Amino acid sequence: MDFEALHSANFTLLDDTVSDWTSMLTKLETLKRDAEEGLYGRAKKADWAGYNATVSREFIGKTAGEFGDAVIQATSIRNIMRDTRDELKTQQRLLQEAIERGRGRNLTVSANGGGFTVRENPDKKAPGGQSDVDALRDELQSILNKATEIDNTASTSLKALVDLADHGFSDAAYKDRDTAANALKEAERLAALARKKPEDLTVEDFDALHAGLKKYAGDELFAERLAEQLGARGTLDFWAGVSDPRSAYQVGHKRVDQFDDLQKHLSLTLATATRADTPEMANWKHEMTSLGSQSLARNGTTMGFQVMSNLMRWGDYDDQFLTSYGTELIKTEKKLSSNGQHVPLAWQHMDMEPYLNRTGTDSGSDPMVGFLKALSNSPDAATDFFSAPFLSKDEDHEFKTKDKDGNEVKDALSNFDYLFEERDWPQERNSEGEDSIEGRNNLALALEAATTGHRAGEMPTPDLAPHSEAQATLMSAIVASVEEDPKRLTDHAHMSDSMGQIASEYLPDINRALADDPRGNTDRLFPLAGAQAKLDHKDVTAFLITVGQNPDGYAAVEVGQKAYMASLMDYHLDPDLPADKRYPHSAQETIETITRRSGEVSGSLAIGMQEALLGPAAKEAKEFSDSVAQQKNAWSGAIGTGIGVGVSFIATPVGGAVAGGVAGTVSGMVLEHIFQQSETDVLTGASRSASDLWEKSRDLSAEHGQLAAINAAKKHELPQPEQTADWALTGRDNGFSDAATNARGMADHLTTEVPAA
Repeated sequence: MDFEALHSANFTLLDDTVSDWTSMLTKLETLKRDAEEGLYGRAKKADWAGYNATVSREFIGKTAGEFGDAVIQATSIRNIMRDTRDELKTQQRLLQEAIERGRGRNLTVSANGGGFTVRENPDKKAPGGQSDVDALRDELQSILNKATEIDNTASTSLKALVDLADHGFSDAAYKDRDTAANALKEAERLAALARKKPEDLTVEDFDALHAGLKKYAGDELFAERLAEQLGARGTLDFWAGVSDPRSAYQVGHKRVDQFDDLQKHLSLTLATATRADTPEMANWKHEMTSLGSQSLARNGTTMGFQVMSNLMRWGDYDDQFLTSYGTELIKTEKKLSSNGQHVPLAWQHMDMEPYLNRTGTDSGSDPMVGFLKALSNSPDAATDFFSAPFLSKDEDHEFKTKDKDGNEVKDALSNFDYLFEERDWPQERNSEGEDSIEGRNNLALALEAATTGHRAGEMPTPDLAPHSEAQATLMSAIVASVEEDPKRLTDHAHMSDSMGQIASEYLPDINRALADDPRGNTDRLFPLAGAQAKLDHKDVTAFLITVGQNPDGYAAVEVGQKAYMASLMDYHLDPDLPADKRYPHSAQETIETITRRSGEVSGSLAIGMQEALLGPAAKEAKEFSDSVAQQKNAWSGAIGTGIGVGVSFIATPVGGAVAGGVAGTVSGMVLEHIFQQSETDVLTGASRSASDLWEKSRDLSAEHGQLAAINAAKKHELPQPEQTADWALTGRDNGFSDAATNARGMADHLTTEVPAA
């Protein structure tokens, strides 16, 4: 910065700019409030249907969210501008004070082009002579250097902040210039360390990288700058090099126990970086995708996909990047496996190869494993990926299906078909030497995200959009596939917890399918927003029985269905329900029909549980009770009593009713009763025989149905509410009878006897 520019700077314009941004913030806060409470608030209360239930409502939600991001970005800009102004004013004051002190020591400072000159007064020398001249010159230069740094870093930070979002606004928040500037400096410092040859990387370097990534992983400026400085190839070389004990022997010897944490925070950092819309990150993502199928010279046969996929196991990666990456990964997989007809040998871990994954679950040699974990955190990308084609009928392959005449013909496969049904997974072992379950487990998690629209392992929220056509179609494919071959789940039981969660969020669709009433009033009885999964009754029965063999899968559906049943009764017995939404039958018929469908779900699950307890697997009843009890924790942060109506669509009407302080609701009381029963392990004494287990399940279902019916009737002041207990019991009897009858189609897949209808 020029001497004269700082010395004579007039900060009025900068003061006005800061004031204008502060005023802008007030206006943006008002717009944000109007958008959230007005625009989006009304949208959430509206009764959407069809296309509007998914696309329009989601668009309004994202638009309202942009106002919030605008406030965050404007606040960061104002903060940086204000901090820069205040710091420059400080440097100007220090400059002027230093000049004034110099005048007292007979020194004169004058501007000289862009610089300055310090001289002794000709008529009176400085007390320290030339040493005083040099000292003042150095002090002034130091002040100018600091001012220059402030100006430059402010400019760099503001430009980087604005560049983060090509469209809309960034949600990166910075309290002052130093915070933003330090993030950029630290990114450049750590990138320089990561570019070192792995054999030259010291323990101190590793510690600096580890601490820096852990601190800044979610910082958008840091993440974008680090990825930009490293480049796609540098990112791959770094992780491949660090992971190879033959190269990074210094850190490998002393810090191997921290590699998993470094992997996690590098993954989180890169995920953050991919969401930046800068030209540099666009190039990074394009180059990374292109490098996926290429071998890294340093590691011989190790390919880019194998390295990068292990840096995708944490964080929310950009959807478009995941889509492009997944498309190229599938192309490479097809090439290496002869269109999916054998194990991709390049993905098979060999003894001498480094472990690219440091979590202990698997070696990291199969890139599909880490990529599927990334999809589990990115629902939209997951839906697109599984819906995409893997093979057409015209390609060279041997996958067959039967046409309408029963003749075998070539089949077309989607990515879902290939991964769920046909893929030969490379053999993997975990750090304990046991067969790894990580690949298929991540597949189940990715399918959970793809079908539900939210991250795997989370519960639905009020803002979740109703199911799209693509999500519902994928759900239909899963159910049909499990019916075709239940071993796709029973041989990989660790997938069933996700399958249970998926089913719990498609309960309106499942109940509609069990009703077998395409032209009746089932749509009113089980209202649904968004797209409906087209499910066949026998497929649903087989799916429920199969999922019911796993304690976690059983618990997710059983608890969800009971809460759904209770919410339906509360909804339909409400006298204020509009006529065009009302189920056109008596309260008795309504309760009987709801409990019949719920009984069939519970009965089908009970048959699955019976198979697990009394069949070859020989599980303990306590496992099922424990899983039901754990559902209370899973639901503790979830919301309300949505039943699939309008924007309150939450197919699992979950237990904010229990943990959220509204246990007085109908669903809340039913849920609390279920959880109390699970704590006393009521199933244990019933596991001695199939008949005992069946009867205990029927008894529990009756209790839940009667409790829901009585409380809904009391809440809405129906006459003789105790009568509803008899109606619920009739529905339960019919439902369990339906389950037993329909389960006979599954008999060939079961080792225990199907209960009598």
